[in-house]
Amino acid sequence: MRKIHAVTLILGAVVAGISNSATTTTTFAVTSTLLATCSATATPLAFSAYTPGGGAVANNSTINVKCTKNTPFTVALNGGSTAGGTVAQRLMAFGANTLQYNLYTSGAFTTVFGDGSGASKTEAGTGAGIATASAFTVFGQLPDNATNQAAVPGSYTDTITVTVTY
Repeated sequence: MRKIHAVTLILGAVVAGISNSATTTTTFAVTSTLLATCSATATPLAFSAYTPGGGAVANNSTINVKCTKNTPFTVALNGGSTAGGTVAQRLMAFGANTLQYNLYTSGAFTTVFGDGSGASKTEAGTGAGIATASAFTVFGQLPDNATNQAAVPGSYTDTITVTVTY
């Protein structure tokens, strides 16, 4: 009986110690600031071979813009990297020689896709989330005009800078 009584005393002391313990709680805030962001990619625009007097040559490119959800943005194109080229009249170069071309917002080739200067237009959109691209087609045309018909044979190039403002 003494063993049972001793065990009962020990268990009673342990239980009494537990029943005298206390707890406290607190909370803390968890915060973050989500920054608006955009990224852009573009496919090359490669005109097929141009034969002077054979008619205008056209092709297109696609600009994909990914922005955070509900982020408004605009897409602008510069006049290119060829000396003398402007948004109103872009030029491709082969050494000191140039070919005229331009970029448009539609296949009707009526509205120049540019930086908003002069009669040129930019394109606009609203981000659908960084995983979802908004696609913009750039329509290019190399006209069969007197200036291009007088150009020397060669491989002409230019580089367009795409600017996404958000």
